[in-house]
Amino acid sequence: KIADSHYATTTEIDGKTWLSTAKDHMKDQTYFLGQINYMQVSKLMFPIGDLLKSEVRAIASQQSLPSAYRKDSQGICFLGKINYNDFIGRYLGERTGKIIEFETGKVLGKHNGYWFYTIGQRKGIGLSGGPWFVIKKDTRRNIIYVSNGYNPETQYGKTVNLAGFSFITEDIWGGFEGKRDITFKIRHTPEFTSGTIEKIGDLYRIQSDKKIQGIAAGQFGVVYDEDSRLCIGSGVIADENAQ
Repeated sequence: KIADSHYATTTEIDGKTWLSTAKDHMKDQTYFLGQINYMQVSKLMFPIGDLLKSEVRAIASQQSLPSAYRKDSQGICFLGKINYNDFIGRYLGERTGKIIEFETGKVLGKHNGYWFYTIGQRKGIGLSGGPWFVIKKDTRRNIIYVSNGYNPETQYGKTVNLAGFSFITEDIWGGFEGKRDITFKIRHTPEFTSGTIEKIGDLYRIQSDKKIQGIAAGQFGVVYDEDSRLCIGSGVIADENAQ
């Protein structure tokens, strides 16, 4: 097997391997692994998945490793000192689009591509008279919608549509009808959100038990069992009006 340094674990059930969450939920990284397949997960082992970060640092200190006292990495760790926008621009380029005020439909300015912005973003929008928040992206028309105000209600929702959903190990529900209880993440956070999932056509639709901020089309939604132990699979968040 291949040893991997992500904070994750595996669980064997009836002879099959399941990607599972780490002991340290603050550091759990299964969200980033939600797109792997069964062949990959069956060949992986996660040596630090059953340890707290404090325990990993203690071991590193005992072995006199320089990483024992290094600050935790933030953002995309492999970029190092490379600017995020420069990195994205190198691979996706630039395409001019409109910045529109959500409530009025007024064009406030231009941007260089919706892929440079995230839902809830405040800094770097380049508009005066703020604060302005990115609350919606039209990826088809390359439009950024913004709102002037702190945490406007339009940033929150309860429905998450997942397209192209793939199971890591197998379809745990066996082509179910109706709804099933789950937990899920739409970004890398320590918290798991409870909700239900149902299959509607080619989509898997999640209904969250509470309103969540920043449901962003194009990002990944990762689904777990209701105990937040097994990582079941993932899909791409589709437009809120997708059927």
